Amino acid sequence: MDKKKFKVGIIGLGPVGQTLAVHFREAGCEIAITDLDREKLNLIRKEGIEITGKIEKKSYFKYVYNSIEELLGHNFDILISAVKAYHVDSIIEEIKKKSTNKFYLLSAQNGIDLRIKYISHFDVSRIFRMVINFAGNLQAPNIVSLNFFNPPNFVASIDDSQPEIAQWIADTLSSADLLTEKVDSFVVANKIWEKTILNAALSPLCALSRLTMKEAMENPDTLEIVEYLIYEAVDVAKAEGIKLPDNFVKLCVRYLGNAGNHFPSLAVDLINKRPTEIDYINGKIVYYGKKHYIRTPLNLTLTNLVKAISKKNESD
Repeated sequence: MDKKKFKVGIIGLGPVGQTLAVHFREAGCEIAITDLDREKLNLIRKEGIEITGKIEKKSYFKYVYNSIEELLGHNFDILISAVKAYHVDSIIEEIKKKSTNKFYLLSAQNGIDLRIKYISHFDVSRIFRMVINFAGNLQAPNIVSLNFFNPPNFVASIDDSQPEIAQWIADTLSSADLLTEKVDSFVVANKIWEKTILNAALSPLCALSRLTMKEAMENPDTLEIVEYLIYEAVDVAKAEGIKLPDNFVKLCVRYLGNAGNHFPSLAVDLINKRPTEIDYINGKIVYYGKKHYIRTPLNLTLTNLVKAISKKNESD
């Protein structure tokens, strides 16, 4: 397998999947993509993918497949899973049933413990984890509005057995100006917790209050909730052996204070009556809190409220 000619497949064309597709394409890679949304796929075939906001780019794609089964027939070397966390089980089952190819698998998703889902089905030496430090919303099915990019992204081989592949991923994305850094598995675990704590501090709060991130951070009452959510999560992370930067709570508040006047993706999902990733964000903080006998009442409250609303939406 010639690393210089790696072919990349991507499952899931939300803001993350589309952004990665455009940058791998710009770097000269052969890209094959798919999504469940047929309207989106048809638009991408006709008009390509456009990124606006913090990054301005547009790319066209030759290999746009209607299903995961069709995509798996493409001879790619690296498969990127960019679906929401709650879709991971179903795509793993489809990959296992349909694929006979050997490829590297990169998880480019939010949330804690997603690696466990993958390593229970695939060779651990072929799995990679990426921490995404950009975010956006879809202005149209094939147009991503990137609200922020706080470089770098991070990527690692989850058992540190394939550092050269992780380096290739980082170098390739960085060559297209999507700065990405190769780290080891311990650093990426820390970064996953850092990112999850930031998401947990605002995502469910915005979803339930219908406040944008900027509005939530500018309101003293909701800002106080944000701070206590972070304190709870930090206590749990430390008990779990996660190394966080000095003054992490203050850094989080400063970082979130620069958030834009828009909704995080979890809030967008709940508002639009779609499933959410709450179980892998605040829900994991609650889970590990119970493991270490640490009370997390705010994270528990927001987790259960989001889940209750999601259940009602589903029944409706």
